[in-house]
Amino acid sequence: MRRECHPLLRGGRRDRKYKHNLSSPEMESLASICEALLPPLHSKNNTTNKAVHLFWEASGSQFSIPHQIAEMLMKRALKEALILLRVILWMLSTKLGTLLLCGTLCLSNKWPFINNFSNVSLDNREKVLQKWLKHCFLTPIRLAFLYVKVLCLFLFFSQCDENGENPTWEAMGYQVDTDGNDTKNVHKERPLEKGIVEAMSENNLTLPQSLVEKGLEVAIDAKNNILRIKCDVVIVGSGCGGGVAASVLASSGLKVLVLEKGNYFTPSDYSSLEGPSLNELYESGGTFASWDGKMAILAASTVGGGSAVNWAASIRTPKCVLEEWGEDHKLSLFSSQEYLSAMDNVCERIGVTDKCVEEGLQNQVLRKGCEKLGLQVDYVPRNSPENHYCGSCNYGCKRGEKQGTEVTWLVDAVNHGAVILTGCKAERFIMGKNKEPSVRKKKCFGVMANVVTNNNITWKLQVEAKVTLSACGALATPPLMISSGLKNKNIGKNLHLHPVLMAWGYFPDSMSELKGKSYEGGIITSVHKVLSEDSKVKAIVETPAIGPGALSSLFPWNSGQGFKERMLKYSRTVHLITIIRDNGTGEVRSEGRVHYDLDETDKENIRDGLKQALRILIAAGAVEVGTHRSDGQRIECNGNNEKELRKFVESIYATGGAMSHEEKWSIYSSAHQMGSCRMGMNEKEGAVDENGESWEAEGLFVCDASLLPTAIGVNPMITIQSTAYCIGKRIAAVLRTK
Repeated sequence: MRRECHPLLRGGRRDRKYKHNLSSPEMESLASICEALLPPLHSKNNTTNKAVHLFWEASGSQFSIPHQIAEMLMKRALKEALILLRVILWMLSTKLGTLLLCGTLCLSNKWPFINNFSNVSLDNREKVLQKWLKHCFLTPIRLAFLYVKVLCLFLFFSQCDENGENPTWEAMGYQVDTDGNDTKNVHKERPLEKGIVEAMSENNLTLPQSLVEKGLEVAIDAKNNILRIKCDVVIVGSGCGGGVAASVLASSGLKVLVLEKGNYFTPSDYSSLEGPSLNELYESGGTFASWDGKMAILAASTVGGGSAVNWAASIRTPKCVLEEWGEDHKLSLFSSQEYLSAMDNVCERIGVTDKCVEEGLQNQVLRKGCEKLGLQVDYVPRNSPENHYCGSCNYGCKRGEKQGTEVTWLVDAVNHGAVILTGCKAERFIMGKNKEPSVRKKKCFGVMANVVTNNNITWKLQVEAKVTLSACGALATPPLMISSGLKNKNIGKNLHLHPVLMAWGYFPDSMSELKGKSYEGGIITSVHKVLSEDSKVKAIVETPAIGPGALSSLFPWNSGQGFKERMLKYSRTVHLITIIRDNGTGEVRSEGRVHYDLDETDKENIRDGLKQALRILIAAGAVEVGTHRSDGQRIECNGNNEKELRKFVESIYATGGAMSHEEKWSIYSSAHQMGSCRMGMNEKEGAVDENGESWEAEGLFVCDASLLPTAIGVNPMITIQSTAYCIGKRIAAVLRTK
């Protein structure tokens, strides 16, 4: 039976009850901060446009925003961050605490002379926030404020009512894509229906029966409350790695079970609504970040993984990277015909095309700017048709044209008997002593998992398999392996994130030769490579998908007035992103805690890429350009001569993050996570061998971006799928011999 679309993907309700335990004084302080971030104002131009008028009058303390923030904090914040924030909110509810945190701005010439934060004037509250944002000696306060700032602005600009509407969007020129479901390409049936078991629709009685009906061997251990499931192969994760491996292994005649923490959606389920879509399809609802707030990290959590929500870029592994992995890392797989053939097979299966019939505004700007400067700009291959013009594929492709694993590899897998269990989170691998002669002292016998989307299911799941694959991504695979008792020093280390900084340019509607809105059209259709003097790639410049909520959370805030003015220009503000192949590495050893730092070479490369992005925007005709640096760094292009613009561009440098002791800083972004369980020629060099198998435990394989030896410098989908294809083939060959 077809499951109804998740209600949040159709829009939410603002009148629901919110679950949090912040006290009334804490909530009063929180609401006062939100109001100062987005204060109710009068339009400077005395506009007669009703939507714009309402936009100016709207406040960050409206629409239950403070209660939604409180609920998100309870649900997703790191424990120490929540404690810090609650202490600050409590202090601001007292007169003495406000005096300590706000200084003389809370003083009054009337009794009681000292105000708590909520009674400070709106103007002075704004000055307090500006002070917290700027001064480095208040770094913990700055971080707490940024946490509230990000959540407040994100919720204000991304939330919607039960009709899928937000009162700010019309004033900003933003419209949700509603055309997708009318196209003939949308899958009318659920492609994975044959093999899907959705935990959210089951209970303790029906779940075992549903699994048996799909061909799995199931036994009930009522005494220990365990559901024992047997199969040939269990795969944790259904994205680029897990989806491909499932297809290859199921096609070889093995019984495959895929465990996926997220839920299953089809094109007709998607809504293109930013807030609800991020909440359902991304890790931590799209608000995941490194522990210090320096890096905003996008990671998928749905059937199809990153391939369901990525930007369709399908770039083959660069030749120089393959040579490095083959020669320097002595991994012969990447210098083999086997790998090159795998890339061919992958690109054919997901329908990669290298042409684009029509480009959206952002890619028009990138192409025009490059051509004006005489720079090379290339079309980006995509796993979608040449005429694909969907600007909301990052919320799931409503048109059903993007060929993610959920409509390709996983379909192949279920057609060969594979089963996909959604809403199920792996907790640890089942380890035992390896009794067979082997260099690996341990042996993996399967995985323990829990259902996380349905309180009516209380079973613990014990999946027993000949082979276990971890394909839950570079952020989740290391904590899972560590919690299972594995000790290899490479597990959780060597994390690469392809750090990103953005430049923006404003192109008024009057520039009619550049058509469309910033959120329309294929997300990435053009790319420019920034080269060093010896012709090596230092960075690449592409275009991002950035909804109103995402932009508001990343864009620098300096005042309520200035921020509202900037957001009104959203639909014609073009962003270019600079992506680097990072040398610096991070670490993720426990769930939700990512540590990461750039090295000096990374900072130099991202600086040069950001400069090039600004030059491209200026050459394309932007009337104003800037960066996301905390001080709101920008310059008007009209009226400034070439020398002034050149001086502005040359002033760009790569700043530290919010926790650095710098008055000017930036928040970096990442949508690519790699290398945290890297492949190596021996256990000193890597966590897994060239077949993806753990150096410590026989039968345990890694099959996601975490096994890549280094960063690759381009969108990694093709690399991940090609590697998974090879590993799947090798596992199948070994199991056939046994």
